[in-house]
Amino acid sequence: MQKILAAAGIDSRRNCEQLILDGLVKVNGRVVDSLPAFADADKDIITVDGRKIRPAGKVYYLLNKPKGVICTNDDPQAAGLSAFEPQAEGRGPRGRKKAVDLIDSNQRIFCAGRLDVDTTGAIILTNDSVLANLLTHPRYCLEKTYLVTINSRITPDAAEKLKKGVWLAEGKTMPAKLKVLKASDKQSLLEIKIRQGLNRQIRRIMARLGYKVTSLKRTQIGRISLQRLGIGHYRTLTNAEVSYLKKGSEPKTRNSGRNRRAGTY
Repeated sequence: MQKILAAAGIDSRRNCEQLILDGLVKVNGRVVDSLPAFADADKDIITVDGRKIRPAGKVYYLLNKPKGVICTNDDPQAAGLSAFEPQAEGRGPRGRKKAVDLIDSNQRIFCAGRLDVDTTGAIILTNDSVLANLLTHPRYCLEKTYLVTINSRITPDAAEKLKKGVWLAEGKTMPAKLKVLKASDKQSLLEIKIRQGLNRQIRRIMARLGYKVTSLKRTQIGRISLQRLGIGHYRTLTNAEVSYLKKGSEPKTRNSGRNRRAGTY
């Protein structure tokens, strides 16, 4: 129930839970005041404080996320701020700027997956939890492409290890595709393609190989590309792109899903 209310733009999921517990929600005329609670948004008549809600239409956006923007709807750092603390310019209410703040939508949307605060590039925002699961669940393996700048020339040995998989705390990473675009003694520009979603995976892999990532940008999710989408800009995904995302996330093989968790990059 709280998912339905949040998707309809009533409030956050947590606050919607409280609305239910406060007895303000009815389904087909009956008060629902305990959790878990269930309903069918397409068939049931749901009201909140006497007002009927309408099922939220599905929306899908591709954002070119800037550096310094977070991909969560609630900023964990904001919890420690005083209510009277001055608001920093460019930030959301009592916290850092969020990806959802950059999109003009009348729906309650969220990021399908995450990029860490220092990583830029392609992120999909939607109110479709089914699609979000397809893009982030460890069972699925949609390839993602990154431009990675490191602080020195990558060696052939390190490149080979990256391609075969590197041992991290969660286990050995799946093989990655690597293309060296530029290389010098001071830095290398790499194109890396991975199908996993371990937390800060690329940064941790490069650190394990002895390199520091100085710039990280996701340029593609599957075959959906930023193309000429400027930093901080977004566009609506086409019906064909949404259909591709829903069909293009293929289940992994039995063994490849072991020790895989969705995370930030």
